[in-house]
Amino acid sequence: MKVQEVMTHSVVVIDPDSTLDDAAKKMQELDIGVLPVIENSHLVGMLTDRDITVRSVGAGHDPRHCKVRDAMTPETIFCFEDQDLTEAAHLMKQKQVRRLLVLDHDKQLAGIVSLGDLATAAGDLQLAGAALQAVSEPPTPVR
Repeated sequence: MKVQEVMTHSVVVIDPDSTLDDAAKKMQELDIGVLPVIENSHLVGMLTDRDITVRSVGAGHDPRHCKVRDAMTPETIFCFEDQDLTEAAHLMKQKQVRRLLVLDHDKQLAGIVSLGDLATAAGDLQLAGAALQAVSEPPTPVR
């Protein structure tokens, strides 16, 4: 089965110059925890609810004035829409992420695929379970 068969196709995005307050309101309104960051039609990062709370608010920044670009994760982990689901699950496991951005071959955002998509739409609980186990493992402490 291919990623494009189970991914969410309509993905809401945000501009890097939007405020974190605007991003949080959008997340709340749509009941989502992640927003791909797009600038001039190019993917430039990913913003999660955790980025807002930990990187910004937790550090004492005002979300009404802080920009998305200041809290987003600039490195994006992605797969391509025509990749096999097992490859996507392996990448999630390897990178310890619960969601992957999905790009077309022009490197334009085509969708997003989550561990939940692997489990429900694909019906492969074993595949999703293996990825979830790896994602949920705590990182090795730095000494």
